[in-house]
Amino acid sequence: MTDTKNTAGTNWRPATALVHGGTTRSPFGETSEAMFLTQGFVYDSAEAAEARFNGEDPGFVYSRYANPTVAMFEDRIKMLEGAEAARATASGMAAVNLALMASVKAGDHVVAAKALFGSCRYICETLLPRFGVESTLIDGTDIDQWKAAVKPNTKALFLESPTNPTLEVIDIAAVAEIAKSVGARLIVDNVFATPMYQSPLSLGADVVIYSATKHIDGQGRCLGGVVLSDEEWITEKVMPFVKHTGPHMSPFSAWVLLKGLETLPLRVAQQTNSAGQIADFLAGQSKVKRLIYPGRDDHPQAEIAKRQMRGGATMVALEIEGGKEAAFRFVNALDLIRISNNLGDAKSLITHPATTTHQSIGEEARAELGITDGMLRLSVGLEDPQDLLEDVEKALAAI
Repeated sequence: MTDTKNTAGTNWRPATALVHGGTTRSPFGETSEAMFLTQGFVYDSAEAAEARFNGEDPGFVYSRYANPTVAMFEDRIKMLEGAEAARATASGMAAVNLALMASVKAGDHVVAAKALFGSCRYICETLLPRFGVESTLIDGTDIDQWKAAVKPNTKALFLESPTNPTLEVIDIAAVAEIAKSVGARLIVDNVFATPMYQSPLSLGADVVIYSATKHIDGQGRCLGGVVLSDEEWITEKVMPFVKHTGPHMSPFSAWVLLKGLETLPLRVAQQTNSAGQIADFLAGQSKVKRLIYPGRDDHPQAEIAKRQMRGGATMVALEIEGGKEAAFRFVNALDLIRISNNLGDAKSLITHPATTTHQSIGEEARAELGITDGMLRLSVGLEDPQDLLEDVEKALAAI
């Protein structure tokens, strides 16, 4: 590599950092970031290999540990997030698992908000207890429940905000104070807000995680995740886990995600604008029993959303009057908006959480979270908002 990373990037605004941040170039001087599809690296001598392995030489050893293309992605997103360090993973769930597993050991305790993606609940409720880590799930919007749930052995607090799929907004700063009072780390899944509209580290969180599969790629191409935090924790806790268990991101995925970061601000701004228009339209429809959007004043946590978010973001939740049958009729009548359990894509996507993303948590848990049979989760894409509104209006007429 001939160019070192541009340290001037620490003063760049987000849109600039997302185009130039962390870029290094080979002797060929390429414009676009190079894709280093290599498993290993060679050394000039046995002494050089020894120095690389014992940490005297900071170069690359093996792509399961680190890779030049992946490193560029990590440097770019940590610049955006304002984090000291980042480790990229093969998927968003790999990032969730990595962040939690690196935070606890047998005998520790985790407190998490109940409103979690189904696989995240599986880690907290099923996987962690297998390894001797107790977990307590609480109503994340109730700060008193966080206070009551922490114990002397609590080492991690975990939440999504906004939550999947009910779009609850949790007071990150208030939960961060509780975590610090007991010496625990607050882990925030920031996928729905995106790094453009919420900065958990500035609110007191210790760890931020993303499914880069969503808005960061944003075009339905590849999987990825990332864990961001302080340098010491990433080096001492996360890096050994990555090295010995292998959840590292592939160089190809990192290259695709670097391209996604370049256009992230433009895409998310357009999607958010369209989401706001659709939410306002749906709020006035008689066949919509409930409408939830963090950018509206009627959101249950509107005051918190205004305080900690810079926009309503790209997701809309709605409950159709008439339950599952009516919700299915609505979804099946859509032409432009497609049925998919993914989100954050350039294409508008809709899913029925009770029978897809949250099917596995069971009927009782869904009822507790407000995930009714009539609820739908809409991820707004980059189509013309008027075309989306016409598609939604036509589908409502078909109920």
